[in-house]
Amino acid sequence: MSVSTVAVDPSVCTPLPVLGRDVTVPLVTGGTITYAALDYAASAPALQRVWDDVAAYAPYYGSVHRGAGYLSQFSTDLFEKARRTVAEFLGCRADDQVVFTRSTTDSLNLLARVVPAGCRVFVFETEHHASLLPWRDDQVTYLDAPRSPRQAVETLERALADRDPYGPALVCVTGASNVTGELWPVRELAAAAHAHGARIVLDAAQLAPHHPVSLADLDVDWVALSGHKLYAPFGAGVLAGRADWLRDAEPYLAGGGASRSVARRADGGVEVEWHESAARHEAGSPNVIGAYAVASACQALTEAGWDALVAREQYLIDRVRAGLAEIPQVRVLSLFGEDAPRVGVLSFVVDGWNSSHFAAALSAEYGIGVRDGLFCAHPLLRTLLGTAPETPAECGAPSLNAIRVSFGAGTPDEHVDRFVTAVRQLVTEGAKWTYRTEEGRCVPVA
Repeated sequence: MSVSTVAVDPSVCTPLPVLGRDVTVPLVTGGTITYAALDYAASAPALQRVWDDVAAYAPYYGSVHRGAGYLSQFSTDLFEKARRTVAEFLGCRADDQVVFTRSTTDSLNLLARVVPAGCRVFVFETEHHASLLPWRDDQVTYLDAPRSPRQAVETLERALADRDPYGPALVCVTGASNVTGELWPVRELAAAAHAHGARIVLDAAQLAPHHPVSLADLDVDWVALSGHKLYAPFGAGVLAGRADWLRDAEPYLAGGGASRSVARRADGGVEVEWHESAARHEAGSPNVIGAYAVASACQALTEAGWDALVAREQYLIDRVRAGLAEIPQVRVLSLFGEDAPRVGVLSFVVDGWNSSHFAAALSAEYGIGVRDGLFCAHPLLRTLLGTAPETPAECGAPSLNAIRVSFGAGTPDEHVDRFVTAVRQLVTEGAKWTYRTEEGRCVPVA
């Protein structure tokens, strides 16, 4: 997850052009303002480059594979080139497969269906639900939340060494937390897994948009990611990595495209020969536009240069953290401590505030979009908050949930500066508008 040490001045790096950068939204206090999209961890805006590439291809859209027409052949070529582009972006090895899915969640559910019988799965309780929930109860071991990268490695080593029976095992771990943004010691965890005869899958949903990810360099067996977090929100995801488990298992989805041949048997049944390539798990008509969008985003990020992207994001992280540190009522959440390296994702609580109320005020009064709640990582929030999260009946009452701000390659300085200013004003002056509870959420009174 490291980048080269080429010196880059982040203050002169410009944000990548994204859709929505000029959108204005109304304020309850009157007037309009340019929208500050600070919810990248949920869905990042589309890169302008991705949108332009998709728009240029759209007139040539056709069904892929086996079509004789020009547009079908063109689309097939585009689809398979997209697969190769993603493989290069992820540092895939020569015999790795790239399977296009719907999302990280879909990718990890696919992998959960192909693990061999008797395989033990090890997952930290701090994972996003997409990594936490796909595994069968009788095959999964949940590991306690570590409080340092070193403790994470030691916890995994003990669990793998003590597993009974000692058979096939799989470790599932995030690259960057969707709650705290903290980077996990992926390379060290991969080494620990392999030393104990286990394989490892990396949930790179929050890592890939912010840092380079390479299967070969990190020595992981699989990587899962989502296009909609990678500036390509067209409904595609990726599972990339070792082919053997994917090739040996029954298809995740049975249907056209996954089968090489189908014939009736003498006993009245059906005999199926499945593909051994990635097509085995891509039944149905593939999402060509989604796959092409992911490939376009991969190319755009690579061409922009990771040194510049990482340096600029760290510059924004430092601005946000420095601003929040000056507000005593704000507590930024962390597993590994304040000095832990992270991507542009931070969650925090504000003394005396309901998280939904605070987020609603940021939107309605300042034109800032953030997220509040539990972020599909309930066990992690319980650990970070020290108690079970709750949602109060009224938005004026304090809550034990959190607020998350997240940003990336398309975020201008003004958005993070406006956010810090808004947090300070809300804490010191209170909301300027009246809010009420509607279906469990705080909304401004009309």
